[in-house]
Amino acid sequence: MTGLNFHHLRYFHAIVLSGGLTKAAERLRVSPSALSVQLRQLEEQLGHPLFERRGRQLALTEAGRIALARAETIFAEGEELVDALRGQGGRARNVIRVGALATLSRNFQTEFLRPLFAKDDVKLVLRSGSIRELLLMLDTHHIDILLSNTVPPRDASTPWVPHTISHQTVSLIGLPAKDARGLSLKQALNGAPLILPTMESSLRADFDSLVARTGAKPRIVAEVDDMAMLRLLTREGVGLAVVSPIVVQDELRAGTLVERKKLPKLREHFFAITPTRRFPNPLVERLIGATGRRLR
Repeated sequence: MTGLNFHHLRYFHAIVLSGGLTKAAERLRVSPSALSVQLRQLEEQLGHPLFERRGRQLALTEAGRIALARAETIFAEGEELVDALRGQGGRARNVIRVGALATLSRNFQTEFLRPLFAKDDVKLVLRSGSIRELLLMLDTHHIDILLSNTVPPRDASTPWVPHTISHQTVSLIGLPAKDARGLSLKQALNGAPLILPTMESSLRADFDSLVARTGAKPRIVAEVDDMAMLRLLTREGVGLAVVSPIVVQDELRAGTLVERKKLPKLREHFFAITPTRRFPNPLVERLIGATGRRLR
């Protein structure tokens, strides 16, 4: 294979930044036909199409996303080379783009991402949103991995794979008060004011099933899907939260909240959802493996 033509790579990068071939041609002061030829030669050299046409728009293919990421790294390294020779130092960094449900525990996210924090050669991009928004980002290569505590419905044609990276125990968490650990589960739940996950949560379904089996009659005072709000309501004494201790680990360490009773038959599951791609981000596999061993 002949060496990569970086002139072609610059043209490709300009097409992406300009949002289309015609605008890029104007910016580069070349004809659209000449630019099209340069792009076609780059695609032939790489062996993959870099764009696909969607109506009047050009959209990056998966290979195009990979080429864009590599191009940005190459250009950054070129700038860092200049800086280094001018005595300014600098190091190229790999990029990993992580999406997480907006309602997912920030403590869990921090623990998951901790292996990357000490790496000065890694740039971390964090995005949050709904599961629908994040799955679209995953499908269009805007994120490399999606963190969730639920797995969306999937079938044989679904272009992503869920990895179970942690099982966390669940407890009744509340303000310091009389220890309920000596009580039966039914006694601990009867009449207790509870802050529960919303009905969409798999943890909520498991908890409701547990309550039905015990015959307990708790009092539901709030249903919350946002972990930050759940922590706030629990600290304010609104009720007892049914939650994994990792969500409120800072409050537990400080003694602001206590674990009133473990719910040993309940587990909250955390997943890393990754796309099925020919060119996966190598940081993703290492991150999943390392975090899976630490957080179980």
